[in-house]
This record gives sequence, C-alpha cells and structure tokens, in this order.
Amino acid sequence: MKVGFISLGCAQNLVDSEHIIGLFDDPFFEYCSELRECEAIVINTCGFILSAKEEAIDTILEIAEYKKEKLKKLIVTGCFVQRYFEDCLKEFPEVDLFVKIEDYPKLPVLLSELFGHTFTNSYGKNRKLVNNSYTAYLRISDGCDNRCAYCAIPLIRGNCRSTPIEENVEEAKRLLELGVKELNVVAQDTTYYGHDLYGEFRLKDLIRELDQLDFRWIRILYMYPDEIEEDLLIAMKECKRVLPYFDIPIQYGNDEILKLMNRRGTVKLIREKIALIRTYFPNAVIRTTLIVGFPHETEETFAETLDLVKEIRFDSLGAFTFSPEEDTKAFEMEEQIEEEVKEERYGELMEAQRQIVEENSEKLVGKTFSVLIERYESLFDRYIGRTWMSAPDGIDGVVYIRSEEALKIGEFYETEITGHKDYDLTGVIKQS
Repeated sequence: MKVGFISLGCAQNLVDSEHIIGLFDDPFFEYCSELRECEAIVINTCGFILSAKEEAIDTILEIAEYKKEKLKKLIVTGCFVQRYFEDCLKEFPEVDLFVKIEDYPKLPVLLSELFGHTFTNSYGKNRKLVNNSYTAYLRISDGCDNRCAYCAIPLIRGNCRSTPIEENVEEAKRLLELGVKELNVVAQDTTYYGHDLYGEFRLKDLIRELDQLDFRWIRILYMYPDEIEEDLLIAMKECKRVLPYFDIPIQYGNDEILKLMNRRGTVKLIREKIALIRTYFPNAVIRTTLIVGFPHETEETFAETLDLVKEIRFDSLGAFTFSPEEDTKAFEMEEQIEEEVKEERYGELMEAQRQIVEENSEKLVGKTFSVLIERYESLFDRYIGRTWMSAPDGIDGVVYIRSEEALKIGEFYETEITGHKDYDLTGVIKQS
C-alpha cells in the first residue's frame, strides 16, 4: 500500500511525523511522495494559532477529496486533533482515524485495527527522515512550564517533560548513523531543559555530551532570555561543534506589555543578556521573534519595540500579529488591537528589520563560508544552500549559488559571498 505523509507546523511536529513514518517501515507499505497516487495519507496537524488551524482544516478538506479517487485511508494526528478532538469527529466524517498526541504510544494498535495488518514497530523507536538525511531536529523535551498569556502550547502538549540526557545522546547517535550532519536541538524552551527532571537547568551538560559526536554543526533553538546563564555560554564556548547561534524569542520591547504577556524579565534584562552573549561570542548570530498588536499595545509601546530592534540589530527576526487563542488569558483581554493597525505595525517592523539585514549582509560580501547545499533549482540553474548563520526552518535566508560543476546535495562547499538581496545571499564556490 502506498502511503503519503503531510507534516504541518513546527519542527517539533516534524519530529512526531518522522516517528509516525517509522511505524510504516514495513514490506506491506511503500512511501509515496505523490499524494494523488497514495492509497493512505497521514496528516500531522498544527493547532497553535488561527492561521495554523485554518491550514489544518483546509488540508484535511483537500485530502478528503482524494477519497473520491484512489485514497482508501485518511489518518489525522497532531495538535489540532489534540485540541479539538470531539469537533474533528463531528466535522470530518471522511477521516478514518483521528489520533491525539497523548495517544501516540497506542498508534501501532490503532493502525493495526484500521489496516487489518499488524504493526510491529513501536512508536518513537524507528524514526525515519524523509525530507533529507543530512539535517535533523533533536527534541530534548516536550510541553512547556511557561504560561505565556497568548500561548496555547501548554494546553495542547502539557507541562515540560525533559528526555533524560542519555536518551537524547542515544537518539543523536542514531541520527548520526542515518547520515545527519547538522543537528538542531529543539524544545518549547531549550534553556529550561532538565529542570523538571533534575531540579536544575542541564542544557549545558547535554550539549557537552552531544559535542563529542561527529556532527558538523550543532544548533540550539528556542532559548528563553532569563534562563541564558553564564555557565551555558561557557559550555557553548568550550564546544567545538555547537554554533554561536542564539534563537531568543523576546516577544516585545516594553515592560508593561511583557508583564501582560506573563513573560519573565524586563527589557533591561534582554539588553544585558544579549550584551553578555556578544561578550563571549563577538560573531554571534542572534535571532528573535516578536508579537505585534498584543492587547493594550499603543503607538508608544510599539515605538519602544521598534527602537529596541534598531538598537540590538538582530541578525534575523520573525514576527506574528497577535492571534487571540481561546482558553488563554489574552483571549478576553480588553483593548484588543484592530487588524488593520496590527498589519500596519507589522509592516513597519519588518521593513526596519529588512534594512538591518541588508546592512549586515553587505559586511559579508567577500567573505568565505562553508555552505550546506540543500537543493538545485533547474528552472534558474542554481543551487540553494545555507551557512551556519541560517537555521533550516526557512526564517533566516539562504545562499544562491551558480556552479559549472555539479554539487552534491547535503555536502558542504567553501563559498565566497558575492552579493545579497533582501534576506538572501549570493555566492560562488571557491576552487580548491
């Protein structure tokens, strides 16, 4: 039976999808990338914000149409199902099986009943990388103990549950055996890692263990500002493979709004932490995430946020307009911001960031970096890759390379940066 998979949402959802795909590692099934040719399809959904929920609904409805043709089984899993399980049962009768996140360990039994075929693989023990074999995410914990006023993640995935250090190391070893060269460490809050399990932050100890493995790059994502302690920076400095890449969602640049968001720390603390990072790593890449249009935002608080962005000069920045999520504190807050105002401020913020990136990129012209080649675009006769300064999630920009010689996907090439446009760079391969 030909089976296809659709993974929506974040990197952590992708990890779940790869574990689900591993369940189908069986002679009875064949992986199929062409959805219209599939006889069964698994959709792993996101349910974090409104746009993600809309994408989940649209995808389910679109794939449900295939059941009029060749499709025999449609399975839907993930955050959207976890959050709206009863509604899913009522609204999507075309779906053969809905599986909540909490029921993933039961998947082999549920799928065996659905397909009339015994699934022998255990969930989480046979992860399969489908998109590529050179980069992967290592999820070191699930859930979150933070209770940000706007965030539904704890409602969906529960409190933080750290995976023991030795289990994370074993998973990393398995990924290395699969050919992974770039390891991206993820969690809802990586800097909190281990506190629930050991009573203290243990990310520093984990990365020292991971650094002993033969990865080319190790990148840490989703670091909470107030938990970035000096001993973590010392550990990163001592590691040979851990990149000086800091993904620190600060969310806003005004103390009053940060307090309403139920974020720990202040703008002063954010400044101090970034200054400390740059003391240890003068070449650090610092990425952040901001929310525009949170309730009670004013022109003044937004201006403070914009000024902070211009002051710190983040290397990369992602932003969202506030999405009111039911069952969160922010959902019923007074002084909600009009959508038109949100969009206007979002545009102003991103334009300021674009100018910063262009100025930063100009300083890279003429320098040489190792670039990981990810794909070839035949239409434009060019390769697309990333330097260490860009994560694989599509936020940080890429390097476009033209080369007379054929380049291998998943390999590193020394590349001289020749130009830039918006968030992307151009380069040429350095001849050895």
